[in-house]
Amino acid sequence: MDPGHLDPDSLKSVSVLPSAFQRLFPFRYFNAVQSASFAETFLSDQNIVISAPTGSGKTILFELCILRLLTSFLTPEGDFNRVPGGLKTVYIAPTKALVQDKLRDWSLRFSFLGLKCQELTGDTNVSNVHELHDADVILTTPEKFDFVTRRHRDHGGLSFFADISLLLIDEVHLLSEPRGASLEAVISRMKMLARFPELKECPIARIRFIAVSATVPNIEDIAEWLKVSASGMKRFGEETRPVKLTTRVYGYAPAKNDFLFERRLQNFLYDVLMHHWQGRPSLVFCSTRRGAQEAAVTLAETGLKLGTQNPFIKSQEQYQRLQDAANLTNERQLQQCINCGVAFHNGGLPLSDRNLVEGLFLKGDLQVLCTTNTLAHGVNLPAHSVIIKSTQYYNKEKGSYTEYERSTILQMSGRAGRPQFDDSGVVIIMTRRETVHLYQNLLSGSEPVESELLPSIVEHLNAEVVLLTVSDVGLAIDWLKCSFLYVRIKKNPQHYHIQAGVSNESLENKMKEICLQNVNELANYGMLQSDEFGFTLTPLEPGKIMAKYYLHFETMKAITNAPDRSTLENLLYVLANAKELSSIKLRRDEKKRLNSINSETSSRMRFHVTAPNGTIKKRIQTHVEKIFVLTNDVLSGEPSALDFSMSQDINCICTSGTRICRGMSDYFIFMKRYKEACNALTLGKCLKQRLWEKTSYPLKQLVGIGQVTAKALLKAGVDSFDKLAAADPRRLELITGRKYPFGNQVKSALDALPPRVDLKLFEVGFGKIECCLTRLSPANRSSKHIADLVVGNKEENRLLFHERIRYLSKETSIHLEDTTHQSRRSIKGGVCFQQLGIQLVNSKLYTAELNLQAITQIQSHLHAKLYVEVLGFVLCSP
Repeated sequence: MDPGHLDPDSLKSVSVLPSAFQRLFPFRYFNAVQSASFAETFLSDQNIVISAPTGSGKTILFELCILRLLTSFLTPEGDFNRVPGGLKTVYIAPTKALVQDKLRDWSLRFSFLGLKCQELTGDTNVSNVHELHDADVILTTPEKFDFVTRRHRDHGGLSFFADISLLLIDEVHLLSEPRGASLEAVISRMKMLARFPELKECPIARIRFIAVSATVPNIEDIAEWLKVSASGMKRFGEETRPVKLTTRVYGYAPAKNDFLFERRLQNFLYDVLMHHWQGRPSLVFCSTRRGAQEAAVTLAETGLKLGTQNPFIKSQEQYQRLQDAANLTNERQLQQCINCGVAFHNGGLPLSDRNLVEGLFLKGDLQVLCTTNTLAHGVNLPAHSVIIKSTQYYNKEKGSYTEYERSTILQMSGRAGRPQFDDSGVVIIMTRRETVHLYQNLLSGSEPVESELLPSIVEHLNAEVVLLTVSDVGLAIDWLKCSFLYVRIKKNPQHYHIQAGVSNESLENKMKEICLQNVNELANYGMLQSDEFGFTLTPLEPGKIMAKYYLHFETMKAITNAPDRSTLENLLYVLANAKELSSIKLRRDEKKRLNSINSETSSRMRFHVTAPNGTIKKRIQTHVEKIFVLTNDVLSGEPSALDFSMSQDINCICTSGTRICRGMSDYFIFMKRYKEACNALTLGKCLKQRLWEKTSYPLKQLVGIGQVTAKALLKAGVDSFDKLAAADPRRLELITGRKYPFGNQVKSALDALPPRVDLKLFEVGFGKIECCLTRLSPANRSSKHIADLVVGNKEENRLLFHERIRYLSKETSIHLEDTTHQSRRSIKGGVCFQQLGIQLVNSKLYTAELNLQAITQIQSHLHAKLYVEVLGFVLCSP
């Protein structure tokens, strides 16, 4: 098709597409933005950057680019003859919700072409890249794609990347957010891979980049980064928005803490709503489920006090429909709200209630819907007015309140204005006084996109060295030149702490200095190795571990500096100092509670924060001490009742801590440090199960047994898996006060336990040891258990052997050699079970100890009480 035959000033008809593709679009004409970009998206293979307001139809532009790629499969007769997975499209979006929304849409709409769409996010379990080989469209988030691309050379994964032909970047202004570093890194990585000589005949060598964003002032910088020509750079203003949008940003005085600030905003919500509402459907976005519920209840109570003057009830017919709908839910507060013309919506409601609320809102019977920001990325519920009540949300990973990402604010704002009903929309942002200007600039499109790569450049550079994308200093500098940072540091050096007015040559030298400084630091800590000339870069095992587990360099340095023969307490302090947990703050109102927990002298608290003289500290003074106390509290098996903020902090500690401990254990295994490896494995499993290995509540690991039930069972003497297995189901129900068939269900949960294993060590010659593992229980191949077999020399703290076993045959023997010349030495061996799928594991470190002087052997089985170390998930019985 000749682009010259198309009038650039007219709306393009869907009929200009090949007949095989026309079914994709349920309309006859593309809108102004789509028509103006048609030649660049569908009639060429050039890279494109498009800046346009929310709601202007940018998704259709992505679809036109996909169709352009698929024209390769059109026969001369116009038939579509696809090769599965032959040419791949990768779609990257900021959030899982947005990815899943696109997945549902594209899986349905592209089905007539037979395209396979595959989600790749934290919610999917695509453990092997081979599963992606047949996918045509892969939808993912920056972090997950970074995770997969870091392993692109493993198990034949390079062929997966070789087939990538099209990279779609949604909300590219994400680059300005902390998470933008991952997006920048993966795109820079793809640019580097496209240069590889070994891939020059593959589709990736000609990869096409398509990036779209909201209105931003420096789209030309993104275009320069992605090598976009002048014709491929498209900028559309507010005039292209189908519905005119009015924006307002209101600032309020701060409260004692961020949680109280959001609650205070409820006092102003009704007045703000009445000022801008105009009697049309409105969405109120709140940062938490509880906040959305409280906002709805407050508005409903205000409307109820007004009686017949309730602004949310417009007619008797509407009131009657709401009364009937309210009877369809069992949620009492939701009933009260619906009766007043208001409702709340969040993921905690049953699906039937969410569907009910959505239906009432779409019909117009519900005038105001209070919800969380996840609705902005998922269900399509447009409204005339959108109110963003507070611009902060509780970040579970960081354990603190943080500002919404700009992409989230824009997504929420994009719900305002309903093209089929309104000719205008309103967006109101309620924030703190000091952040008013930030959101004014954001909504007006005057805030430039900057790079966030510099704060995490050392981690990403290490990942490239591990991948062999960067194998020498020259390629490291080339990789940096492939980044958006390289573009922006020349335009706005002050933002990156470089004096303004410096020459381009000085900036080039500064970039080289940044690169060399990070390379040298990685080399100094053993993450990589350079040759005698300091040019060639070779990844070392610690660097591979750091990249594999997404560890901060500061955390990795702390692990490498861990004391010799580190105890559990030592490693717990290493964890508390981890950079990943540095966002957990010590708040003033938490100190009294933390002091009280740390001062407990009962056996519940295993470790305490102590003063230099060894006494228990009376005052918790740092966030590290707070993390240490909270971790001990949650692992006690009888955790304290804590407020919302500290409960969220604990979630962050256990989630991130499990990953960090896994990195610790791999490092200590590599370094052959036996005691530290065992303790790191133990701590990781304890964090995952939220129990110490020497716990009185091992049964809490089973599905259906919580704190109250576990205490009742313990009081009745049922304190181990063996005793639970022997107990009568009806007796279990009597003990716990639970109804039938609880007893049968909890006993069936025992089937998921890893198999019982007997471990024996024999001396079969001087310095030669045989380790014999015997499975005592029937094999259950449906349970995906993984066992860590660890054998070490205690006196020398030396790891002799480690292996991860995915399936244990009836009997396995391993021969080892201990070359030590000590007259007395003790060899210890243990097998611990991990488990993938179920939140259960076996930790009994089935230990066997062999004293090579006395030739005596001590052995323990699942029911025995002798356990020195525990490395698995299912914790040992007392």
